[in-house]
Amino acid sequence: MQRNEKEVASLAGGCFWCLEAPLQHLEGVHEVISGYMGGHVANPDYKQVCTGATGHAEVIQVHFDPARLAYSDLLEVFFSLHDPTTLNRQGNDRGTQYRSAIFYHSESQRDAALACIDALTAQQVWPDPIVTEVVPAVTFYPAEEYHQHYFERNPFQPYCLGVVAPKVDKLRAKFSNRLKRGG
Repeated sequence: MQRNEKEVASLAGGCFWCLEAPLQHLEGVHEVISGYMGGHVANPDYKQVCTGATGHAEVIQVHFDPARLAYSDLLEVFFSLHDPTTLNRQGNDRGTQYRSAIFYHSESQRDAALACIDALTAQQVWPDPIVTEVVPAVTFYPAEEYHQHYFERNPFQPYCLGVVAPKVDKLRAKFSNRLKRGG
């Protein structure tokens, strides 16, 4: 009997569109959902989260097959798509909702995240220290429907052209061996 197990990763690295769009192309990824995590308000909406007052980060939940995509490989891609050294900021996006965070769902995910950060620090990939939070996963609130697959539905929107598209291109160039067929 073949086991088709799925695992969930919850990652924050700035605007959720910037992670959702590239990561959905990885082999082994079944689904990527944009949403909010890490705050103190139940059922927040985008407008509330954007104020920074709810404490939530914009996150993506990646549902993936760990037999086809190792969690450590997913983290490698995640760290290549954002700057984990800027506190509460990615590019021009500023505020706690844009922080870099890994919300782990198991102790093995926590250990893998810490090992990845240690390895990147030792390799001196960035000149500044990594500030990515590694914290337990809490309640995930899916973002409004119009945020789901945003880049796919709005590829010519200026933010998508200037910020999201280069991240998708970077994934395709750097991780072409990990893409879905036709991805």
